[in-house]
Amino acid sequence: MAYDAVVLVSFGGPEGPDDVMPFLANVTRGRDVPPERLAEVAEHYQHFGGVSPINQQCRDLLAAIRADFAAHGLDLPVYWGNRNWHPMLADTVAQMRDDGVRRALAFVTSAYGGYSSCRQYLEDIAAARAAVGPDAPVIDKLRHYYDHPGFIEPNVEALREALAKIDPTRRATTRVVFVAHSIPLSMAAAAGPEGGLYEAQLQQVARLVSAAAAPDLPYDLVWQSRSGPPHVPWLEPDINDHLETLPAQGVTSVVVSPIGFVSDHLEVIWDLDTEAAETAQRVGLEFVRAATVGTHPRFVTMVRELVLERLNAPGTQRRERLGELPVWDTCPADCCVIQTGRTA
Repeated sequence: MAYDAVVLVSFGGPEGPDDVMPFLANVTRGRDVPPERLAEVAEHYQHFGGVSPINQQCRDLLAAIRADFAAHGLDLPVYWGNRNWHPMLADTVAQMRDDGVRRALAFVTSAYGGYSSCRQYLEDIAAARAAVGPDAPVIDKLRHYYDHPGFIEPNVEALREALAKIDPTRRATTRVVFVAHSIPLSMAAAAGPEGGLYEAQLQQVARLVSAAAAPDLPYDLVWQSRSGPPHVPWLEPDINDHLETLPAQGVTSVVVSPIGFVSDHLEVIWDLDTEAAETAQRVGLEFVRAATVGTHPRFVTMVRELVLERLNAPGTQRRERLGELPVWDTCPADCCVIQTGRTA
């Protein structure tokens, strides 16, 4: 199928103190997040001058993708639009229409399946196209890339580098802690045609990265950043609760690997580098956090490979995958639909 552009679609983030509350209002609209939780998250942003790193990280990724496309003769313009803050996706889609784009591929900054990590991106793309009108370009989302070598290999490299910072005399009592954003159990159960795909994909990434980087060490998959009403069950354990249990098991050191994220945005640098690091210090654990993939050259190359895969270019039809779970290019209509009223 012919495409004439690529659009990088991301979450977005505030770029000044006055942006914080309007941004959070966009993020949480219709989600019944308690006001006190919003105030707490807003305070996190103010620790960094009201600026989230995510937009600059997207600018860096955008520049890297454009340079990689140009270096390899892939003549497609690359745009950028956000779900929750400027540049807003609808404005980007309008610019694409004005530039004559008719059909585009979307690369989203989320590797996994699930409502928040996939379906909501599809809904926001559809809403942006509807806002632009009948001349809006068709936009097809690229597939999940959680088990693509271009995502796994940088995470392996990052974990090895983080482990090298641990006191060598503590290697035998070190634990690897993989972490991702928690979601309500109702979302987790709805993730994918067969249910539970979000957690299953993350478990697979944890296995792949652990086997390549630290086969001699035990590991866990835990969760961070829950934000919903207290009575709604979410995936557990929370990373801070988990860290508190480790010293009693003889663990002296932890390396935290944020495999649920692609860049060091606020939920990484606050929830992990600040809160989880403080918890580790309080309970006496040596703490090192592995890097996210960011603009790692292999990750950037992966974007081009995913585009070529969908373009059906000669020699690129084979999907580069390391995992065994099902994957598809077009999500079913009922994929990741949350069952209202369901809490477990």
